[in-house]
Amino acid sequence: MMKKTKLWSTVGGVLVLLALVYFFVASGKSEKVTYRLDKVDRGDVILSISATGTLNADTTVQVGSQVSGRIAKLYADFNSVVKKGQLLAQLDPTFLRAALDQAKAGVIRARATLNQAERDYNRTKDLFAKNLVSQADMDAALTAYESAQAGLKQAEAALEGADVNLRYATITSPISGVVISRNVDVGQTVAASLQAPTLFTIANDLRKMQVQASVDEADIGSVKVGQRVTFRVDAYPETQFEGRVSQVRLAPVVTQNVVNYTVIINVANPEMKLMPGMTATVSIEVDKREDVLRVPIQAIRFTPPDDQKESGGRDSLRMRRNFGQMDSSRGERRWKGMPGNFQRARVWVLEKGKPKPIPILRGLMNTQYAEVVRGEVKEGDEVIIGAINNTQVATQNPFQPQRMPGGGGGRRGF
Repeated sequence: MMKKTKLWSTVGGVLVLLALVYFFVASGKSEKVTYRLDKVDRGDVILSISATGTLNADTTVQVGSQVSGRIAKLYADFNSVVKKGQLLAQLDPTFLRAALDQAKAGVIRARATLNQAERDYNRTKDLFAKNLVSQADMDAALTAYESAQAGLKQAEAALEGADVNLRYATITSPISGVVISRNVDVGQTVAASLQAPTLFTIANDLRKMQVQASVDEADIGSVKVGQRVTFRVDAYPETQFEGRVSQVRLAPVVTQNVVNYTVIINVANPEMKLMPGMTATVSIEVDKREDVLRVPIQAIRFTPPDDQKESGGRDSLRMRRNFGQMDSSRGERRWKGMPGNFQRARVWVLEKGKPKPIPILRGLMNTQYAEVVRGEVKEGDEVIIGAINNTQVATQNPFQPQRMPGGGGGRRGF
């Protein structure tokens, strides 16, 4: 009985082993690949540079105080629309007016001193003419007279300075615009001993804005004045704003050993949606091809499995025959007889269920499309952009990450 049981166990194990072998052999023979296709079409290919920047008014002026004192009155607040010369604030003029009065008294004293020195000089000059005084007395009288003249001019200058300081106690707007910042309150004391404290910040015209974008040194060589720029802000995520590059500043900005350059972008703001300080995500258009034949970028990067591709031994011969010899004297991918720099590439199409290579010359390329300069593809042709091995998908462990051979994702299956 035990021998029978052992025999049946052995037979069962052999059958299971044969079944597994048959399963793997059969699955290897019935392996099938599904290709994902996309169409060759016509459209624009735009190459752009991404950056971030900060919005600011086209002209911003910081209004300060050149004299020290206490804020007595404020005539403008946040968002106030002001005109050039309009009163913004008034400092307490008590001490400044007292200084002015003191300077006026100094002028009167200096004028009196001058008058006395002039009389003494004239008297001494008459006596000197009659040889009644010495040359030293004459020189002393002349020196006193000239010093009195200088003292009067000095007093007049002090009076003018005191008058100017009193006028500076009245803060007016240097430009027409909008107050975007107020840094003082009534009763606060401002001290202008070392530098003028900022009282207000005024933007000239918020309908004209600018973006100060920070562009990496690797991309700054492609940025030129006049290039078109599009950007978005978090406040209006669905709205795309436009502008133009107006300046590429030469001064480098080094942050943690990373070199950036500031690019100024002029932006129109007729609807007053954009506000100073907003962060803009910028896309600078550095090159563009309009209405050209293009293929999805996944088609350029796709390579079929070795056992699926059609024999491509004549691919390079066909490329040289169709496009001419490549000029390698300077190490560039440049074809004789054709303007510009183009790169050799290929796409794959399905022919009798097998991938077939089609050589092309690729022009401008971005993250979505590649321009087709020359090649045996036309608008409406379907090219392969990816492949899925159905057998591998069916038999793989569902807990392991899935990897698909070939290019990236596509839009429809075949």
